[in-house]
Amino acid sequence: MRIYKEFHFDAAHFLPTAPEGHPNRRVHGHSFRAVIWLDGKVNKDTGLVRHFEQFQHEIERFHAEIDHHMLNEIDGLENPTLENITMWLWKRMKPALPELCRIELHRASCHEGCIYDGPDSV
Repeated sequence: MRIYKEFHFDAAHFLPTAPEGHPNRRVHGHSFRAVIWLDGKVNKDTGLVRHFEQFQHEIERFHAEIDHHMLNEIDGLENPTLENITMWLWKRMKPALPELCRIELHRASCHEGCIYDGPDSV
């Protein structure tokens, strides 16, 4: 069984590896939508994979670290591409959410996104 929660955050960043003169090399911002997926067996007693309130509590901890921040200033996000942000979230969330099986990161204004199924999937 798979369950998911979404959260949104706004953040600024720049891509230090973008070519000189490329717009992404300058500071700019995005609105992001993250979808966090958990995979597990349904508990016979509760009928749940995990209580959504517990799930939300864990997400809020990570949301506070990145929402309305300069991503490049966060340890591990010095090059904050969609791919790197998604892997950073995975590394931070996996210990608290062992059922974590997928993270999606979307930038609707750019019509693009990234899906990460963990380090063993690549």
